[in-house]
Amino acid sequence: MTEAATLHIDAAGWCDGARRVDSPNCDERPGDGPVSLVVMHSISLPPGDFGGPWIERLFLNRLDPAAHPYFHDIAGLRVSAHFVVRRNGELLQFVPTVKRAWHAGTSSWQGRERCNDYSVGIEMEGCNVLPFEVAQYARALALVDALKLRHPVADVVGHSDIAPGRKTDPGACFDWSKMHIRRI
Repeated sequence: MTEAATLHIDAAGWCDGARRVDSPNCDERPGDGPVSLVVMHSISLPPGDFGGPWIERLFLNRLDPAAHPYFHDIAGLRVSAHFVVRRNGELLQFVPTVKRAWHAGTSSWQGRERCNDYSVGIEMEGCNVLPFEVAQYARALALVDALKLRHPVADVVGHSDIAPGRKTDPGACFDWSKMHIRRI
């Protein structure tokens, strides 16, 4: 049995293979269509550091600006993603897929604005200048497969694809071929 077969997203939008961490940074999706887009991101807090509690604290509005100089400018942000894939492949879920997480910001895909309205955001713990781990690709691919079973996902893109010039993630070190999906 593959890992993809073990991941399931229920009708409420929760993945049974993820550790649930409820973020307040979400709201109801508008009624203008289903989830049809997956947006891949990368995140590390502070930049280039992995494994700490900082991503969770950011998505829960509990990031202490005094804990690191970088946090001073971002501690007040109200952001989230649906999922985070840690370096070791651990999967965290902050927002159910039926709700709108605040991950894309000002964005557009194929002429349609406000990607948060119709997308699921997956944050890969990483950065633009270091390779991602094999365990992360395996978990992310399984997650995308589960999302496609639950929602009519048509495209999987990078944050840089929906916010060109503003965002660069998941970055040049993200190997799209390891996701076994069509790259735009």
